[in-house]
Amino acid sequence: MLIEISLGEYPSLVRLATLLLHDAPAAEDVVQEAFVAMHAGRRRPRDVGKALSCLRREVVSRSRSVLRHRAAAGRTVPAYTPDGPSAEPGAMTLPEHSALLAALRSLPCRQREAIVLRYYASLPEAEIAASMGISKGAVRHHTARGMAALKPVLEQDVP
Repeated sequence: MLIEISLGEYPSLVRLATLLLHDAPAAEDVVQEAFVAMHAGRRRPRDVGKALSCLRREVVSRSRSVLRHRAAAGRTVPAYTPDGPSAEPGAMTLPEHSALLAALRSLPCRQREAIVLRYYASLPEAEIAASMGISKGAVRHHTARGMAALKPVLEQDVP
């Protein structure tokens, strides 16, 4: 069962980690390490139905560790720009997309995690709370604060 979940959810977990880390290769490493830890039994959930939630929590936790290590080591990460279907749509949306990603990167870690899990992964508050290891009230707090900080960037697109 864990293998099926792993294969089916791998792309979405990599995208989640990429949004948190801004580095696709590091995101793949984080997700693979989370899968290995769960498969080896060190982090295996007792209820197989909760496996995806446990994997998300492990990915978020390992992403935090990578970010802490980078901050301690003083390393910089190359800017990540997602691949578009062609150059024209990418050229048309890149400035807005870049501004949003830059604003998202400027948020504190918990706010960024809450917004990515809520609006990118479309998770309910309970699953976000479980993934982040915080209460539902804290999820609402971090999401509201993060959205307030992103509001000026999001309103630039409105004519």
